[in-house]
Amino acid sequence: MKSCVFNLKLMLIFFLMCTPAGASKVLPPPEGGVLPDIVLAVPDNPKQRQYLQLNDQGTFKIPEIKAEVVIIEVFSMY
Repeated sequence: MKSCVFNLKLMLIFFLMCTPAGASKVLPPPEGGVLPDIVLAVPDNPKQRQYLQLNDQGTFKIPEIKAEVVIIEVFSMY
């Protein structure tokens, strides 16, 4: 148990050292801003296509989703 706590503390220290100083000052995009043209593959699952109201085409762009709100979660891998 002690080694687990030590490892967690070590990982926290490493994370804090690797985080840029200005990372907490990043502002969200402005309201009404325009997304870049990101081309995504249409899901293979028919239920997912129906939920997104997409055709059977090979690709789509985010503005083609017919919804009031679209939440985009971005993951970054190093």
